[in-house]
Amino acid sequence: MKKIFIVFCVFIMNLSFSQQTKYVDFKRADGMLSIVLDSSMVKGTVWYNLDMIKSTDSIFLDAVNMTFENVEIRVGDSNTQKLDYFNTQNKIYFKYPFQKNQTYTIHLDYSVKPKQAMYFLKRENKPQVWTQGQGKYTSHWFPSLDDTNDKIIFNLSTTKESGYTFIANGLNTINSALDHNLEKVSYQMKKPMSSYLLALVYGKYNKKTETSKSGVPLEFYYYPEDSLKVEPTYRYSKRMFDFLEDDIGFAYPWQNYKQVPVHDFLYAGMENTSLTIFSDAFMVDNIGFNDKNYVSVNAHELAHQWFGNLVTAKSGEHHWLQEGFATYYSLLAERDIFGDNYFYHKLLESVLDLSQQDLSGNGTSLLDPKSSSLTFYQRGAWVLHVLKDKVGDVVFKQAVKNYLKKYQYSNVETSDFINEVENIYGKSLSGFVNYWIKNKAFPYDEAYTILKRQSTFINEYEMVDCEVNSSKCAEYLKYYVSDEAKAKVISQMPELVTTEVFNNSLKVRQAISEHVTKIPENLKSDYESLLDDKSYTTIENALYNLWVNFPLERSKYLSKTRKTIGFTDKNVRMLWIVLNLNTPYYDADNKQVLFDELKEYTSEKYNTDVRIKAFNYLDLMKSCTEECQSNLEKAKSHHNWRMVKFAKQLSEKLQQK
Repeated sequence: MKKIFIVFCVFIMNLSFSQQTKYVDFKRADGMLSIVLDSSMVKGTVWYNLDMIKSTDSIFLDAVNMTFENVEIRVGDSNTQKLDYFNTQNKIYFKYPFQKNQTYTIHLDYSVKPKQAMYFLKRENKPQVWTQGQGKYTSHWFPSLDDTNDKIIFNLSTTKESGYTFIANGLNTINSALDHNLEKVSYQMKKPMSSYLLALVYGKYNKKTETSKSGVPLEFYYYPEDSLKVEPTYRYSKRMFDFLEDDIGFAYPWQNYKQVPVHDFLYAGMENTSLTIFSDAFMVDNIGFNDKNYVSVNAHELAHQWFGNLVTAKSGEHHWLQEGFATYYSLLAERDIFGDNYFYHKLLESVLDLSQQDLSGNGTSLLDPKSSSLTFYQRGAWVLHVLKDKVGDVVFKQAVKNYLKKYQYSNVETSDFINEVENIYGKSLSGFVNYWIKNKAFPYDEAYTILKRQSTFINEYEMVDCEVNSSKCAEYLKYYVSDEAKAKVISQMPELVTTEVFNNSLKVRQAISEHVTKIPENLKSDYESLLDDKSYTTIENALYNLWVNFPLERSKYLSKTRKTIGFTDKNVRMLWIVLNLNTPYYDADNKQVLFDELKEYTSEKYNTDVRIKAFNYLDLMKSCTEECQSNLEKAKSHHNWRMVKFAKQLSEKLQQK
């Protein structure tokens, strides 16, 4: 008997490496979850509905380090019965004589303490839980299928404490009160999606709701204390939604669209189906909006709802179909808001970055699954921009619309999209594919030529180059050229800045604060005015440069900025503390209290950006005390890879001293 069981195990493990989708179609998953906050655990009851495509005696789900019980099966409408199963470290296998064209329901109870993909955090001493399944990680917290080619309708429910919010994919269909201050909440999807897009958030939130022009509910979540940040953070959200629906020409494919900021997120944002999760570092006030806003990330994750969620790449070789499309359409949405100059300047920056990547020997084909993010995102966007330029706007838009309609809720490869363009264009695009997509080198010269043909702004920006010809640079700052061109001149020849140059836009004044680090006495008064700008970046730069250049007036600058915090990473506040601690005769604050505040920012209660900034300042001051080093050691086991990498590097540096 043992020998037979071993043979069975070998057989179904071999099945794991073949395409299970040839045998079974998992149609729907209903999960009732219990999020156990105290033990960082999730327990759940799951029902899977599936159809058999071929007969087989085993199927599986991906399930990492899970414990199972009460595993049952129902054939059609018959009664449930016990189901033979066994699980390994990352899968659960079901043994049963599954028959072709038969429907089944599998029921199971599970529990798991996820090591990744679901994160249990504390924010302001309140629990917050969120997921990040990018790639193939949802199986760490929910028994599912890592294969992106298997799309399933997921419905999640939970019982939560009143006063907390639970958010998941789809439409909130049940929200009913129970005993003991508990509520049941349920979300349902109507259409299938890949499991890596399954997501949830649990925490303290308020919500603002709008409706798109087409009638889609738009839900904007925020922390209760952040009501003044709602408008600047979600500014243009509805406008971009309406723009993308119109420009893509294919209706938004999901029931609603929700956006939720979370504490210490791994990335800028993640486009989970109908539920974008993003870093709360992008929750900004009206001043912060001018420096570092959510608009670009917002547009990118929204575009993914079509490109990546509705139509998903079959494999990593075709990943650009998701990231390139999302990057390009987010640029188009931003163009609608910020104008042509912004759009073409962003494309120019991509050309320069891609060219530099090639020069460093790291350039790859767009079809290389190991390509860099720069290649997938920016080169992918450039392919679409050049393709539209080649075939024309009408052909391009109709091809995209046909592509989405034909492959909705399914998976694609590059040839699928190209074929749709060729069908309307009426000509072969094999030469284009070879040159722009398959080639290892990015066609820098051709891309730059296209930009110059399309934009007078790019031609002006190229002309204004003080490293090549400085004779006219002073004139450029006096007369009309774009803000981008003036900022370029200031970066190349900061000594040309005069009093008159300060009478420019926020962007130009920001360039002054960044590049004019040696402040002439005759510009002192003008430079001090930068401390009043609606820009936390400008204030941070100006405060430091004024403090360095005019030691006798340090108290004045510190007094003026003492209540300014800055972004969520407390950029101005931390600089102010450090400068205060290094200003001996400035006694407006207790320096020990300030030093303790700076140390406190290295603790686990703060997000990664705050902690890294605080660690860097303490290292710069050679003041990473025992408490600081203890927090640094704890940071080595943080869930955020950036925090871990930084902590290890700084720890090694400190040990060498």
